[in-house]
Formats: sequence, C-alpha cells, structure tokens
Amino acid sequence: MEKLKILVVGCGNMGAAHARAYHQMNGFEIVGLVSRNPESREKLSKALGGYPTFSNYESALKHTKPDAVSINTYPDTHADYIRSALHAHAHVFVEKPLALTVEEAEDLVALAMGKNRKMMVGYILRVHPAWTKFVDIARTLGKPLVMRMNLNQQSYGDHWYTHKQLMHSMSPIVDCGVHYVDIMCLMTQSVPVSVSAIGANLSDEIADTMYNYGQLQVRFEDGSVGWYEAGWGPMISETAVFIKDVIGPKGSVSISDSPVNESQDIEGHTKTGGLKLHHSALDTAGRFVKKDEWISTADEPDHDGLCLLEQMYFLKTIQEDLDMENHLQDAVNSLRIVLAADESFRTGKTVEL
Repeated sequence: MEKLKILVVGCGNMGAAHARAYHQMNGFEIVGLVSRNPESREKLSKALGGYPTFSNYESALKHTKPDAVSINTYPDTHADYIRSALHAHAHVFVEKPLALTVEEAEDLVALAMGKNRKMMVGYILRVHPAWTKFVDIARTLGKPLVMRMNLNQQSYGDHWYTHKQLMHSMSPIVDCGVHYVDIMCLMTQSVPVSVSAIGANLSDEIADTMYNYGQLQVRFEDGSVGWYEAGWGPMISETAVFIKDVIGPKGSVSISDSPVNESQDIEGHTKTGGLKLHHSALDTAGRFVKKDEWISTADEPDHDGLCLLEQMYFLKTIQEDLDMENHLQDAVNSLRIVLAADESFRTGKTVEL
C-alpha cells in the first residue's frame, strides 16, 4: 500500500516521540514538522534526517495536503486543529484530551464520523502490555471494585514551565486524569454516576482561578469507586507519587512502583516494576489458600516503544477501516468525568452524571 502522508504538529516530548515512530514505519511518510518554537522543530528535523518544517499549522496543512495529522500541542489548541484537519479530509491522531469541553468533544466526534475519517485519541496505556494485563486481572476480582491511582510530579525547570503552560487551560486532575479514569472505566465496564473533587493552588506562579493539586472520587453504577490524585510543581512530595492499586471481593492487584528516580521523568509514567496479585480466599483455619503472585513485566516497551505501538494501531485503523465509535465515545466519557471533577472543585458540590 502507498505510504500515508502525515503532518506532525507539536515537537515537544510527545510530538517528537510520535515523529520518531512515524519515521520508523513503512506505512507513514512525514511531510512536515510544525512547531511555534523554531529550536524544537529544527532539532527534531535534523535528528530525523531533514524533514520540512513549518511555524504555522494552517499554512503547513495547506502546503503539504496530508492524509493524516498528528496533533501533539497544548490542549487549548486541539479542537481547532482537529477541525481544520478533518475539513482538509485528513485522518487525525490527537494527544489527550480531545477538547476542553464535552460539547466540543462530541461535535468533533460527529464531524469525524460524518467525514468518514479515522480519529484516535492518545490513550497510550491502552496499548501497554502490562496495563492491559492489569485491566484484565482487575476484571477477575469481582464487583464492586475499589480503584486507587495517582501520578504526582515534583516538576522543576523545563518541566515546571510546561506544567504552568498546561495550567492556562486545565488542572492536573483533568490533563492527567483522563488516562486513569479511562482505565477505571475499562476495569468496571460500568457507567459512572457521580464525581466529587477537592484541590488547592500551592504556587503564586499560577492564576488564582487554577490549582496545581487535586484529587477526584468517582462512583459507578455497579457500586465500584475510584480515586485519582495529581499534583505538579517544585513543592510536590516524592513520597507517594505512583499508586496503581485495585481491590475487589476476590483480592487485589497492584502495579509496583515505577523504577525511576524522578517523578517528572516521562518514562516513569508508563513503566511498571511488575504486577502483584493477592487472593482473598481463606481456608477453614482462616489462612490464605493461595500465596500472592508476582507477575513480571520486565520485557515491557519503553516510552518510544509504546508510541510506536500506538501509531501502528493508528495506521491499522486507517488501512483496515476499523470502527472507532466506541474508542471515541470512551474518550468523551473520560473527559466528562474529569471535567465534572473540575466543576466539583469549583462549586464544592458532588456532580451527578
């Protein structure tokens, strides 16, 4: 099959990782790298052998006429960039979140379906072998489930600058939370019914209307409950930065701590040290019937490897005309939950879904 021409928009961590994936693949041909920062786009272009670079997205879209667009920019640009790509009859890969509001996300899904274009949201954990196993084991633990997850980042330097830029449009529990709420929905396979949240602004470098620490609690129709916590900034503690723990009537499964030194290290956001499976069954003497099991995940891919898996699936959706309706509905639902959490924080009330 002919290679699909792809335009990569955003040359930061995620854009660069996805560009490296396209560069390796036979199914894609990069026709341009777009970034407002000349240093980032020129550095990436040079590293990959000299792809054309652009400072303006609309100009690049018109000039390159791509078959697909990869959007890896700040969240407040996603909706406009997606809309332009779809109107240019291009397929779309977009980093999470899909949009800043549920209504806008639903409009974009309808537009993609109406244009008969594939649109995929970058939920990288869905292609991660260890996280897939984590979800599968959680589904064997019975109902209801108790799901405890967090991703705190003691960020400084360039990472803290990036986080402050992100917080112009959304809080940590919204930006990061969509990943983990999506995992909770996959585990329960149930409908979320209400969301509560608390948070705090711990920095005078952030607008009074924003907060750099938050946690949400979500209830599901089957009685399952989920908790998620996220904080960004130089003041965040490194004591409990990576908790991924699920409990059910039949036992529990946990991802061991990520084997990295700094919580802001992007490799540590997807790496797992292994899975620990605990069985709750007792014998007549009140002792555990089975010992805890350790499931090794030593052969898991690194972050670039996961981006490659993600883009291989994106290519497959286009080449094999896969139905993306459920994927997109899941993306809207996870966004609905985290935005409800943001509303709960601002109003001090539980939000019914």
